Amino acid sequence: MSVQLPPATEPVPGPVPTGATEGRPAKARTSRLRLTVRRFARNRLALFGLFLLVLLFLGAYGGPFLTKWDYQQHDFMNFLSSPSGDHWWGTTQGGVDLFSLTMRGLQKSLIIGILVGVISTFLAATVGAFAAYFGGWTDRVLMWIVDLLLVMPSFLIIAVLSPAFRGATWLIFVVLLGAFSWMVTGRVVRSMTFTLKDREFVKAAKYMGVPAPVIIFRHILPSMASMLIIDTVIQVGAAVIGESSLSYFGFGVQAPDVSLGTVIADNTANASTYPWLFFFPAGCLVLIGVSISFVGDGLRDALDPNASGAKARSHRKRRQPKQRPATAAVPAQATAAGTRPAEPETPAGSQGAAS
Repeated sequence: MSVQLPPATEPVPGPVPTGATEGRPAKARTSRLRLTVRRFARNRLALFGLFLLVLLFLGAYGGPFLTKWDYQQHDFMNFLSSPSGDHWWGTTQGGVDLFSLTMRGLQKSLIIGILVGVISTFLAATVGAFAAYFGGWTDRVLMWIVDLLLVMPSFLIIAVLSPAFRGATWLIFVVLLGAFSWMVTGRVVRSMTFTLKDREFVKAAKYMGVPAPVIIFRHILPSMASMLIIDTVIQVGAAVIGESSLSYFGFGVQAPDVSLGTVIADNTANASTYPWLFFFPAGCLVLIGVSISFVGDGLRDALDPNASGAKARSHRKRRQPKQRPATAAVPAQATAAGTRPAEPETPAGSQGAAS
């Protein structure tokens, strides 16, 4: 007795994607930068913070060109005048236009904040990565320095050293701020380097004879770039607040130059009687902190794929497809041959009952 097998049929080819027919991949690979920008653009608070930050920069560097007053020019006809068409934000006790003075202070505070943020993040990345990669005495010595700087009161040390450099360039003040604001991030980088230095790509570079500094700066640090970018943004905000605090107490930017801290400090005595002398420069300082905080949160969500803010949000409810009635299974041979299966016969009695 022989069993007759059904004839072999070739599978029906599925629909060919349009991109494949044109010699292109069906889905274009999205670069990481474009994906990060797309995730960042979904965060409305981050976009608002970026808009505020750009607006502050434009106001700081473009605002002085919109007014006829210089931040060192005195109007002897208007002392402590209220905001008007001639002086948009009023004048100080010496007759200086408050708008020009605040924009000049905003320039200095933003520049100091950016430089301190870059310097502190670079120090943290370098010290933390070298300590973990080499280990041994290198790790012990560098971590001893980190622990010593963490214990020392940085605010008091900068306040004591600042008068010694009075009359010198303000870049020394930037170096002092950057030297005391990197220790916590350095410890974080060290712990991440301990994990990354045992990865395959680092071991392969080491076996190929690549020098240790090249491995650190080309392979290890780029792997934690997202964390370093976020830390830089946070350090910029902290540096602006720290610089304004030191300048408020007279240990920061020295005359004849100004910053937001010096503007607030000079006008604090008249703030209760003439509130615009305090609200405008203090408002700029608050806007810097808020905008940098929003941008930092947006970068964290954009660079971290597991963050809730990085996931797409669908505002429209998807319609559920209508459930079709269950049908009998169609034989594969009939589908391949393109024939329609025969409908089951209905008994005569049932037809009469239906009629």
